[in-house]
Amino acid sequence: MSSNSDQFVLERERFPQLLEALRRRGYRVVGPAVREGAIVYDELNSVRDLPEGWTDEQEGGTYRLRKRDDGALFGYNVGPHSLKKYLHPAQVRLWQADREASGFTLKPEAVEAPLTAFLGVRACDLHAVSIQNKVFAGGPYVNIGYKTRLERSFIVAVNCGKAGGTCFCASMNTGPQARSGFDLALTEVLEEGRHYFVGQTGTDRGAELLGDLVTAPAGAHEADAAAAVVERVTGQMGRTLDTTGIKELLYRSYEHPRWADVAARCLTCANCTMVCPTCFCTTVEDVTDLRGEHAERWQKWDSCFTMDFSYIHGGSVRATPRSRYRQWMTHKLATWIDQFGTSGCVGCGRCITWCPVAIDITEEVRALRTAPADPPSGKEPGHGES
Repeated sequence: MSSNSDQFVLERERFPQLLEALRRRGYRVVGPAVREGAIVYDELNSVRDLPEGWTDEQEGGTYRLRKRDDGALFGYNVGPHSLKKYLHPAQVRLWQADREASGFTLKPEAVEAPLTAFLGVRACDLHAVSIQNKVFAGGPYVNIGYKTRLERSFIVAVNCGKAGGTCFCASMNTGPQARSGFDLALTEVLEEGRHYFVGQTGTDRGAELLGDLVTAPAGAHEADAAAAVVERVTGQMGRTLDTTGIKELLYRSYEHPRWADVAARCLTCANCTMVCPTCFCTTVEDVTDLRGEHAERWQKWDSCFTMDFSYIHGGSVRATPRSRYRQWMTHKLATWIDQFGTSGCVGCGRCITWCPVAIDITEEVRALRTAPADPPSGKEPGHGES
């Protein structure tokens, strides 16, 4: 948080005012909710929909919910969902076409972008949005759907009150404190006999909405309490990742024997890319009705772990699990830096938690640093199928 002069305090009993103020402005409110044994993003009707008193336990290949001994609204870590679910949806229809006497008439699809307020967004996911901004809106070819959905969003960040067993955002300098990319940012503080939020505004829209809430300026004690929450979480990280010279490490390790070791465990199920908040690969599918009178084109999430993803005439460019895992990790931690000027990893730990066999990207980097690498083959990163 910044100095307490520009921070405010919102008491727990007045927290419902935040949701009410957002809805008055026409936003649907999307935030954390307990669904089917996990805390996921879903539409909220009231504060009662939040995971009050729930937390999660995460380790490699393990995710479990358990009750807390307090009434924290945001006392959990990130679940399998990120804002990617809403800003870059898993399925988007691009156009429809109908047969008429003179041929097919193409009907472009209108962008579906309802006003959406995202509540409880964590710092790592804010960084993920900034990365996807470079992919979808930072170059000469702008994804209009993504850009429109982002522009029609209001973001209420919540600084983490606990670190998960697979978190390593502190290593990536992406958390646990939200520093940019939000309209409002809150830190939840639970003290004996008192439950409140210390917040700050990040945009004029956030400041305007704050005027609808009953708040008070943060005092020194409250500001210090919020800072202590962030400091405590920073020291609780379940994982660490040494990023020193990581791009060069991946490039010189292209023929490292460790890739065969991880390939023997990897199921190429694509879970890691589905839950990753920055992975953005898609495929396009065309479908028709049985009469051939109506056709549609759909964009759908895809993964570099699937055999078809790298298929070109004559076969797959990456036919083995070894080559596909190497492609993913090298792109995430190395070639992404060349493409977009930033790492593709934000340290959220989802790829570790949701991997069925608990492959750990931080462990794999350590293995590349400690074990000897084979001599370079002369191949460029990202090519070849060995």
